[in-house]
Formats: sequence, structure tokens, C-alpha cells
Amino acid sequence: MDIEKAFAISASGLNAQKRRLEVISSNLANVESTRTAEGGPYRRKDVIFATTPVAAALEEPTDFAEIYQGVKISKIVMDNTPLRKVFEPQHPDADVDGYVLYPNVNGVSEMVNMLSALRSYDANVTALDASKSMALKALEIGR
Repeated sequence: MDIEKAFAISASGLNAQKRRLEVISSNLANVESTRTAEGGPYRRKDVIFATTPVAAALEEPTDFAEIYQGVKISKIVMDNTPLRKVFEPQHPDADVDGYVLYPNVNGVSEMVNMLSALRSYDANVTALDASKSMALKALEIGR
């Protein structure tokens, strides 16, 4: 595997985790949003990852093109878990029985997801640094 492929794989991981962090941030920002442009309370979003061949980075097609994998976001889905129902008759979004529907976002779970995304991002940065270090060592050998 040449160095460009290693960089491409790490870069795809960095981009995917960056987008995951954006979705998690959106979830946390809307933890109390009872109204959205679509109507009703905010619904939690989740990111679905998929592997993708980095065959485009290959200079010559080989039988091993599918081995070099990257990651991409295949889609962002709405979480269909039930919304929180809280009795608040004074709230402007309360129904006739006095209940307000709040988003299905759990702040603690989102923070755990955020830490996981940050660790994954850090792992990709470490892999990128290792690839860079190997490339520099290879250049030193050539001198």
C-alpha cells in the first residue's frame, strides 16, 4: 500500500467523524426544542457509516482494490424512539390534556457518543501521523 492510500483512508475517517460530531452537536443543541420547521418536537438524528473502496486512489487497478477501505456516511436517519411526554399545562405547546412532547434526545447518551467520535477522530489523526512519519523515514533512507 502506498502512502497516498493510507492518507486517503485516514482522511475519510476524519471527515466521517467530523460529520458525526456535527450531528451529535445538533442533537444536544435541540434537547429542549418542542417546535421545528417540520412541525412537532425535534427528533434525534443518527449517522450510519459504510465502508467504501479507495479504488479511486489506486493508480493501477489490482485484485486487491477492495482491501483498501475508507469510510463514508451512507445516511443520516431519524431516531424513532418515543418522544418524552411531560405534564406542563402552562407551556405554549401543551396539548389539551396539558402534556408537552419533548425531543427523544438523552444528553448523557449524546455525550458518550461525542466522546466515542472524538476518540475515533484522534485514532485517525494518529494513523495519519504514523503514515507521515513513515513517509519521512522513507525519504531519509533515499538520501
